[in-house]
Amino acid sequence: MTVLDLSPAPARPAAPAFQIGPYRVDPPVVLAPMAGITNVAFRRLCREYGAGLFVCEMITSRALVERHPKTLEMITFDPDEHPRSMQLYGVDPVTMGRAVRMIVDENLADHVDMNFGCPVPKVTRKGGGSALPYKRRLFGEIVRAAVRAAEPAGIPVTVKFRIGIDDDHITYLDAGRIAEDNGAKAVALHGRTAAQRYSGTADWSAIARLKEHVRTIPVLGNGDIFSADDALRMMAETGCDGVVVGRGCLGRPWLFGDLQAAFAGAPIPPGPPLGEVCRVLKRHGELLADHMGEQKGLRDLRKHMAQYLRGFPVGSELRHRFGLVSSLAELDDLLAELDPNVPFPVDAEGPRGRQGSAGKVVLPEGWLDDPDDATVPAGAEIEHSGG
Repeated sequence: MTVLDLSPAPARPAAPAFQIGPYRVDPPVVLAPMAGITNVAFRRLCREYGAGLFVCEMITSRALVERHPKTLEMITFDPDEHPRSMQLYGVDPVTMGRAVRMIVDENLADHVDMNFGCPVPKVTRKGGGSALPYKRRLFGEIVRAAVRAAEPAGIPVTVKFRIGIDDDHITYLDAGRIAEDNGAKAVALHGRTAAQRYSGTADWSAIARLKEHVRTIPVLGNGDIFSADDALRMMAETGCDGVVVGRGCLGRPWLFGDLQAAFAGAPIPPGPPLGEVCRVLKRHGELLADHMGEQKGLRDLRKHMAQYLRGFPVGSELRHRFGLVSSLAELDDLLAELDPNVPFPVDAEGPRGRQGSAGKVVLPEGWLDDPDDATVPAGAEIEHSGG
């Protein structure tokens, strides 16, 4: 006779926290900066589900130094948000140093993350983002300028980058070593090249090689984490010290609660029914309204609707109305038309956000001629923040 074992499944061992300078990141999870997404409202929503590190939208060093009004608005943090984590984009060591000194002098943030992973053509065609680590000396000078400016205040600097420009121009091992040698407190690798953008599958084996190569600071993995199980698998397969979550939490901020449970060795909660998704969606709208004003905040919420409602049986006409919502009262009326008892659908699992297609990386003329050329690319500093 077959005997069924009904005893509880053994608990997973808890994953260790990691340290970024004076800050303990527990669970070992970082919210990736996403343009137009990770404002103070969305970060708070994610933080309410669990601890970790939550990074604001990308800020350009030039826009910060020049006090661009939109940039100054984007560096808003909640009073209880700690550490305050800001991501900076820059291509000029001098401007980067000035930006970080401004952060120190005006107490604007507690942690600075540096963006060398952006694959957007308007960035790479000027030599910025994921194109820049190919210029090894310039890359090192930018990291060193930020670290030196941050040191007096004890602000840790971390660096995020990609595997390389394309399969013929791989830079991540050199980038990891250079960042480590110049005082970065952690590095994060998105397991794709700039040419891949967000298409295809992230190469987690590159994260494992970087972990073997960089020995004295934490190595974080990024790419294709759409569930708590994905995060556990990445850490098991690569040995990385933590994970960076981006598109996987779009319309699903409770993923951070799942991650908190998973890394504590506890059972991962089931997906929420539609009624709970409606509660979260309403909470997101309220936070955006508090941050931006009701009209602007609800317009901003529209971009999130498809992700929140993904896989649920919501008719096309109602989905269209959600995409035009303009007030909290209207949002309440629309949510009231949904059945709160509908269970979380299988169709809502898996990749989220734009994947797009791979393509040739647009670079400045002659960019690949000399990787040791430390000349700051002309016109590469972006005037406005947000990517």
